[in-house]
Amino acid sequence: MNILITSAGRRVSLVRAFQNELKKVHPEAKVIAADANPKLSAACHAADDYFEVPRLDHPNYIEALLEKAKEHKIALIIPTIDTELLILAKSKKMLKKFGIQTLVASQDFIEKCRNKRVIHDFFTENNVAIAKEYSKDNYKLPLFIKPLDGSRSVDTFLIRTKEDLTDYHFSNEKLMFLEYIDHTLYDEYTCDLYYDKNHNLKCAVPRKRIEVRDGEVNKALTSNNALVAYIRKNLSFIDGAVGCLTAQFFMHISEEKIYGIEINPRFGGGYPLSYLAGANFPKWIIAEYFFDEQITDKFDSWEDNLLMIRYDDEILVHGYKG
Repeated sequence: MNILITSAGRRVSLVRAFQNELKKVHPEAKVIAADANPKLSAACHAADDYFEVPRLDHPNYIEALLEKAKEHKIALIIPTIDTELLILAKSKKMLKKFGIQTLVASQDFIEKCRNKRVIHDFFTENNVAIAKEYSKDNYKLPLFIKPLDGSRSVDTFLIRTKEDLTDYHFSNEKLMFLEYIDHTLYDEYTCDLYYDKNHNLKCAVPRKRIEVRDGEVNKALTSNNALVAYIRKNLSFIDGAVGCLTAQFFMHISEEKIYGIEINPRFGGGYPLSYLAGANFPKWIIAEYFFDEQITDKFDSWEDNLLMIRYDDEILVHGYKG
């Protein structure tokens, strides 16, 4: 019943959450971490054990991951970053032959999420409003620019005047020109969503983004607001979705207006707030994937108005030799 957290990096809180829940049902089971540079990964040192894997773009990544997973008796793989999702989805059936389950959405849904224009179409099909996309020869200022396949706020730009626009913005075909959603009028939320094996929504926790650092939330607040009912109404079933999804929305502070921004079919960096609020996704994952238990009830009893303020902490490795 060992669990593997891949691309572990700094995901110490996620590792500890799975350790906490796994030890309750199987004290001898381990949460193991993998990373391309595990000796310099805080999460790897927080895990029960760790191992090194090649970078995701290495042609032998999956073969190396499989061999290490077999060696460490891994029963379930939990991915954590966007760029590994497709690789694992394509390898899901192969890994299952070796008794290794992978908590990853379907290849089709991951591909939708990886393309911001396609996920906008998905939102529209599910009655979720989206920011208007402009053509590059007919736009309205201010506007927001982001790449089709970006993450961690890389290559995003807020354009207020024509002077802010450069040749790069026009020549880069991946950059989308979008209607700017005014942050003085809208609050931004990242919602942790849990989908069971049958792709049904079981829990939705909106987290108001108060402060972001390096693309990851640094201060956030749980908020049991209109988004919960909105998501339950429009996204109660997503074909191919399993486990934790993080979806971003903007909600107007005084009017009934909500915009869908994007979906990442994986644990987000801010999920530990939802876990500490009582939305116990690791517990449900263990129940579904190890004990084949159905998650029958919809869960809304998480703590409202729980504020998370993050700070830097230290992981000390004694006798480190590189």
